Amino acid sequence: MPLKVIGTGLGRTGTYSLKLALEHLGFGKCFHMLELFHTPDKIRYFRSAERGARVKWGELFEDYSSVVDYPAARYYTQITDHYPDARIIHTHRDPNEWYESALETIFWVNRMPASMIVKFGLHLPFKREIRRRLPVLLYNRKLMHLEFGKDLFDKDEVISRYEKHTENVLKKFSSGHVLIFNSKDGWEPLCRFLDVPVPSEPYPHYNKRDEFVHKVNVIGKGGYLPKDKVR
Repeated sequence: MPLKVIGTGLGRTGTYSLKLALEHLGFGKCFHMLELFHTPDKIRYFRSAERGARVKWGELFEDYSSVVDYPAARYYTQITDHYPDARIIHTHRDPNEWYESALETIFWVNRMPASMIVKFGLHLPFKREIRRRLPVLLYNRKLMHLEFGKDLFDKDEVISRYEKHTENVLKKFSSGHVLIFNSKDGWEPLCRFLDVPVPSEPYPHYNKRDEFVHKVNVIGKGGYLPKDKVR
C-alpha cells in the first residue's frame, strides 16, 4: 500500500505521539524508529539511502500507511519523491526546548552510562534478540552524529542544524502541502489538514524522558514493548 502520510520532523518533536495519533485516526500502521528494533534487518534500506543508492521504499513500507521519526526523517526527500501524493506533516517545537529534551533522551543514548552498557553486555551472549538489535543501537548513534555533528553538547551548532532541517523542508514543499505541527496544538490542526473528524479522546502525549529511558531498558534487555493506545 502507498504511504498516505510522511512525517519530516526530527526526533523529540512529538513524533511518537504523532505515530499514535495517526494510527488512532485510521491511517494504518505507522513506521517509527522503534520498528527497527523489532525488525533490525530493515536497517539495510536506510544504509542504502545514506549512500545515495536506489532504495525499494515500497518493499520497506509494504505493511505501513504512514511513517514518522528517524531514520525516515533524514531521507524525507527520497521517500516523498517516491510517494508524491502523501500528505507531509512536519513536527516542530521551540529549538531550546527541543535541545534540552534531545540532550536527555536521544543524545543520552549516545553517551549511555557505562553501567547500562555493562547491563546490556551481560545479556548479550545469552539473548539472540539483543545481538540482533545491537546494530540498530550503533546505527542510531551514527545517525545522531550525521544529523547534528560530532559534539552533541555544542548547543548552537546542534540547534542550527535542527533549524536548517526545517528550512529545507519548507523549501521543498508548498505551504498547502505540508503541515507545521506542534503536538501542544492537539487534534484540531492535524485533523483539519488530514480532513478527518476530531476524536473525543485527548491527543496522545507519550515518550517523555522517563518513558523513553524505560523503552531503552526494555529493548536493551531483549524485551518487546506493548502497543500503546490513546488514552
